[in-house]
Amino acid sequence: MLIGKYILSLDQGTTSSRAVLFDAFGGVAGMGQKEFKQIYPQPGYVEHDAVEILQTTLYAMRQAVQEAGITASDIAAISITNQRETTVAWDAVSGIPVCNAIVWQCRRTAPECERLKASGMESYIKDTTGLIIDPYFSGTKMKWILDHVPAARELAKKDRLRFGTIDTWLVYSLTDGASYVTDVSNASRTMLFDIRKLCWDDTMLKELGIPRSALPRVVESGELVGMCLDSVLGEEIPIAGMAGDQHAALFGQCCFGKGMAKNTYGTGCFVLMNTGKAPVKSQNGLLTTIAWKIGGEVTYALEGSAFNAGSAIQWLRDELEIIKTPQEADMLAETVENTGGVSFVPAFTGLGAPYWDMYARGALLGVTRGTKRAHLCRAVLESIALESFDLVKTMEKESGICISELRVDGGASRSRFLMQYQADILNTRVCRPQCLETTALGSAMMAGLTVGVWDNLEELSSIWRENTSFTPNYDDSSREQDISRWHKAVNRSMEWAK
Repeated sequence: MLIGKYILSLDQGTTSSRAVLFDAFGGVAGMGQKEFKQIYPQPGYVEHDAVEILQTTLYAMRQAVQEAGITASDIAAISITNQRETTVAWDAVSGIPVCNAIVWQCRRTAPECERLKASGMESYIKDTTGLIIDPYFSGTKMKWILDHVPAARELAKKDRLRFGTIDTWLVYSLTDGASYVTDVSNASRTMLFDIRKLCWDDTMLKELGIPRSALPRVVESGELVGMCLDSVLGEEIPIAGMAGDQHAALFGQCCFGKGMAKNTYGTGCFVLMNTGKAPVKSQNGLLTTIAWKIGGEVTYALEGSAFNAGSAIQWLRDELEIIKTPQEADMLAETVENTGGVSFVPAFTGLGAPYWDMYARGALLGVTRGTKRAHLCRAVLESIALESFDLVKTMEKESGICISELRVDGGASRSRFLMQYQADILNTRVCRPQCLETTALGSAMMAGLTVGVWDNLEELSSIWRENTSFTPNYDDSSREQDISRWHKAVNRSMEWAK
C-alpha cells in the first residue's frame, strides 16, 4: 500500500458529473459534483451535451482537489467510470461533437432494432456480443448518427469521424486527442464487440455501416492510457483506470469471487454477478458482459438491467411534485402499512431485463379515492425492489448459484425502507457498505493497482467494510401476494403498446 498518494476518480453519470478523491485506505478525501442538463427533443428521445459533460467534469475535478487541500503532485493517477452506452460523435481535427450525445435511455433506434431482428441477427448478436437487440446499446445509436447527421457522414468519408462512449470522450478531451481508447467493459456494451475474441466484430460493423477507423483502441480496465493535460490541475497526471459504471461498482464492492453479486440503485437498477473466467450465456433475458480485464485476465459477469429506479423517485419530486426530497418519499412510505392496493411499474423508457419490451410504458394501477401520496411513494419504492427481485431470481436460475448476500450501493440504497423491503421480497440478506461511492471506488482501485497504490486484490478486499445489513422479516404469503400483483402490473404495462 502506497501511503500518502491519492486516486482521483471521475464518476461521470447520467444526471451529474462527479469527482471523488480516495486515499490509500479507500477513504474519501474530497469530492466535487455538478449536474448538467437533460435534453428531451421528443418523446422517447434523451440527449446530453457532450461539451457540458466535459465542462462539469473539469469543475468537479477541481472542486474535489480544492476540498481535499492537496495539489496535483499528490495524485498518483486519475480513473474514469461512466454512464455506459451513451454515445458521442466528434470531429478528430477540431474535437467538436457533431451533435448531442445520444443517452443510453434513448429509444429512437427502436425501428433499427426491429430491422436487425427481422434480418435474423438476434442469435449472432447474442452469441458474439453477449447482448440482446435493444436501443439501449451503442451500435444502433452510431448508425442513427451516420444516417441522420450530415456532418457525421462527411467526416466519415474523410476518416475524421470519431465515435466513443463517455469514457472515450473524456480521455480524448483530457489528453487533447493524444489517447483515443475505450476499455473492454465499455466496448462490451456497444453491440459491436466480440466478448470472446476481444475485438471489434467485422460482421456487426458491416451490418450497421460503421467504419472501423471511427472506433477507439480497446484497452484493459487497469492500464496506463495517457496523461491528463497539466492545464487541468496544474501538472500532468496518469490516466490509469477505466470501466463502465456497473462494472466498476462490482469491482468496488470487492465481488472478486465467482457468484458474488451487487445491485446499484442509481437512475436505473443494475444487478451484476461475477461468473469468473468464462462467459455464461443467458436464455432468459440477462446480458453476458465483460466485468473487467486486469493483468491480462478477463473476468465475465451476468447482468440484469432495469432502466428506471432512482429516476422514479425523481419523477415523484420533479414532475408530480408530491415530495421535495428523496428522503421525504422514504418517510411517507413508512407512514402506511402497505400500498393500499396500488401497483406502480416504472417503465418510463421501456422495460429492461428480463422482459426487454422497448414499447412498454409506466403504469399506475389500483388507484382509488382512498389513495394518498404516501401510498404512491410506497408503491414507487416497492417497484424498485420488485424489478430487482426479477433480476436476481433470473440470475440465480441462469447461473445455478443461489445468491446468499446482495451487496448494494447507489443513491437509493440510502433508503432504509427500500433496503428492508428488498431483503424481505428477496428473502435474502442485503449488505450496505460504509462507502457508498463504490462505482468511483471501483475504478480508483483499478487505477491504483496499475500505478502501485495497492498491490493485489487481497489488499483491496481489506478496504471493504459493511455498514448496515438488512435481514428478511416478511411472511411467505405476503411476499407471494406482492410478487403476483407486481407481475400482473408488468403485464398491463407491456399490453399498453399492443
